[in-house]
Amino acid sequence: MLRELTIKNFAIIRDLSISFDNGLTVLTGETGAGKSIIIDAVQLLAGGRGSSEFIRHGEKKAELEGMFEVSHDAHPVFRKLEESGIPSDDEGTVILRRDISASGKSTCRVNGKLVTLAILREVGAALIDIHGQHETQELMDEQRHVLLLDQFGWQTIGAAKESYASLYDRYVKLKRRLTRYDESEQQVAHRIDLYRFQLTEIDEAGFYEGEEEELEEERTRLKNFNDIYERVSSAYESIQGESKGLDWTGAAMSDLEHAAEVDPQAGEFATSVSDAFYTLQETAFSLKNMLDGMEFDPNRLDEVEHRLALLQTMKRKYGATVAEILAYRDKIAEELEKLLNRDERLQDERKEVESLEADLAVEAGELAGLRREAAVRLAESIHNQLSELYMEKAQFTVDFRERSQFDRNGSEDVIFLISANVGEPPKPLAKVASGGELSRVMLALKTIFSKHQEVTSIIFDEVDTGVSGRVAQAIAEKIAVISLNSQVLCISHLPQVAAMADHHLFIRKEVTGDRTTTSVKELEGMERTEELSRMMTGAEMTDLTKRHAEELLVMAAERKKEM
Repeated sequence: MLRELTIKNFAIIRDLSISFDNGLTVLTGETGAGKSIIIDAVQLLAGGRGSSEFIRHGEKKAELEGMFEVSHDAHPVFRKLEESGIPSDDEGTVILRRDISASGKSTCRVNGKLVTLAILREVGAALIDIHGQHETQELMDEQRHVLLLDQFGWQTIGAAKESYASLYDRYVKLKRRLTRYDESEQQVAHRIDLYRFQLTEIDEAGFYEGEEEELEEERTRLKNFNDIYERVSSAYESIQGESKGLDWTGAAMSDLEHAAEVDPQAGEFATSVSDAFYTLQETAFSLKNMLDGMEFDPNRLDEVEHRLALLQTMKRKYGATVAEILAYRDKIAEELEKLLNRDERLQDERKEVESLEADLAVEAGELAGLRREAAVRLAESIHNQLSELYMEKAQFTVDFRERSQFDRNGSEDVIFLISANVGEPPKPLAKVASGGELSRVMLALKTIFSKHQEVTSIIFDEVDTGVSGRVAQAIAEKIAVISLNSQVLCISHLPQVAAMADHHLFIRKEVTGDRTTTSVKELEGMERTEELSRMMTGAEMTDLTKRHAEELLVMAAERKKEM
């Protein structure tokens, strides 16, 4: 849900911070106080179209920030965050921020990460669903109707939908592979020649893993041959030559062995010197062999340098290491084999595509049948909701339109249609003419779908316009029912709706000096009664309107207990 909304330098709002809770929050106030401005701010946070006209006069930029709390890890918003590389915390908090500059340019952030407006819009759509008198983010979008129907009937549709989607993903993957095969013969011939050349070049070079390290070590030895030879010779001379290091060590060993015959303590030293003597003796032998085998070959240094230079050339072409070069070699060898056996493989995969298309047709047909059954149940549920909103003559239907091509949802389009009056043909939701009728249709749909949707906040912006009396009361109760499943924020001019609220925020416009600002206050007790009284008459509170407001609040409390 939307927990905190911060607005700075936006329209007539200078600096405003509003906290929200679960349930139904109603925003009321006089015309022009800034109620719709608050909803505009939320809409911009959800990726709506921005403009420099939103910036408060005299300021350089408008700043908007919304903090949302999401209750479970499986919520779709977390998948959106992961897909976009946006960090998320263990608390389930999602923070949307948008700054609008005087040039009209927007800077968008999600959880502190700079994102595009498109990503902000995707994340916002997973969190917020905004309904105005003639707009909605989801219910009016015909491309979403199939998903809404599937959500409604998921108990019976779900398994078939997942099976079909899995099959469709295999089909798409194979079709993409076939598209690569459908290259022109000239392109194929070019790729074959290229792969053959590259394979020959890599194979003739004949590098193996670990060779680079061996060559580097050998080059170091060859470049330092004289120094190494002199130092090894000097070491050998110190041990075995005229310096007589080994002889002196042998003499010391002999003296200590004789001393040990009369003094045991000397025996410990004799053992140590004896170990050293034999170690030096073995070392001298090894050094002699090393010196005998050392021979400088200037041509070998050139060969090593040439080999290393060749390796650098190969690394620039095929990979950063010998392992990567060899992996690339295996990859193009496999690709070459596929190209050389292209006709046979192409024929096999085309047969597989045909088989998958046949399977898709069967599963799409099964899915269509299940959707039609769900559509009947949905139409009945919507009709019941509309009847409670005093539109018992209205008819809701689901139209299925076959397509020649498959997509991930099947092979047909699903469109919700409504006939608001007897004798009128069903029309798409967007073409419902009356604002009052459209408001009630949207509420009926939202009452049904809010149980299945996972948006955290639903916002109604004056959806009760054009209604009164018993219809107003019915709308108020529907909005309250929706708030049982989702947080609902609602701008309303109807006292019936305000009376059903769990939280009542009063939006007030104030003039300080020569500037206008907006403030928000949560109403309770008598203040709330007075506001409902004002909403009833638009004038000062009287004893009669006060009694009516009190009665309305009592009735609302009773109706909420029954929900």
